[in-house]
Amino acid sequence: MPPIDRSRRRNVHIYDSGDPTAVLGGLIIANGVTNANFYSMVEILFVFTTTFFLQDEGNAKIKKDDHPLQPGKYFIVAADSFYINNEPWLVRTISHATGTRTQAFCDAVRSRDRRCVVSGIEALLADDHNWVGFEAAHIFPLAYEGYWNDNNFGRWITIPPANPTKGSINSVQNGLLLDAAIHQLFDGYLFSVNPDDNYKIVFFTLDSRGLSGKHLDQRLLNDPQRPADQLLRWHFWQAVLANMRGAGEPIFEHDFPPGSDIVGDILQGPKAAERMEYELFSRLGAQVELFPAAGGDGVSV
Repeated sequence: MPPIDRSRRRNVHIYDSGDPTAVLGGLIIANGVTNANFYSMVEILFVFTTTFFLQDEGNAKIKKDDHPLQPGKYFIVAADSFYINNEPWLVRTISHATGTRTQAFCDAVRSRDRRCVVSGIEALLADDHNWVGFEAAHIFPLAYEGYWNDNNFGRWITIPPANPTKGSINSVQNGLLLDAAIHQLFDGYLFSVNPDDNYKIVFFTLDSRGLSGKHLDQRLLNDPQRPADQLLRWHFWQAVLANMRGAGEPIFEHDFPPGSDIVGDILQGPKAAERMEYELFSRLGAQVELFPAAGGDGVSV
């Protein structure tokens, strides 16, 4: 089955004013996206060596303000050259990693949040240990623990797991409790939270729940165990790159009926090697420490 095309419903298209025929990227406008938000997204998508501004099809300069972004073509006007940000997008699929290394993470996120922190829906049966419909989501995916260690993402964690073999990636500060369907959208980078705009919820697809433009649960932000801003920012940047750069990244099928050739489907699709690696490491990483940090013990691969 072919992957879903992220760019199909775009109603904003980005061009270089010096080459107005080549589309550089685009966006599906959701509620709450302002002109200022769009400027900040463009600054993630491209690397500028000088100042720039945006203009519309009528050559009107777009102000960096809080007016809602309008559909249309937008042209980057810069005095000097600029180039597309080549920061890697880390392939991520909808995959639930469960195991001995993640149980404490799950328990800590549940205990802190007790609700979907995006929709606000309460886990009314939490005291009965009934969490059906709610899932503890990693902000930075467990499958990339090696990348996490190599780039010292653990420096942003101030509350590590009690057992160091669980890895700093399994800190409560790298987690959110989400409604199961919202978790899928989060893992697919179809929405994110912008910590630099008062924790605004930003959708990059059609929003059937009316959440885009709202803000992350204030109770969570007041909690001393709150997620690290740097991790929320990393996820937001990944969402911008996945949805707005070029034609966008593929959205992978995850709901395979019984008897499906799952491996065959993955191998025949885009980014097959990265996807297989993600599926493998997300499952193994929940059970054993695949990428021990310096001085740690674990299983290396």
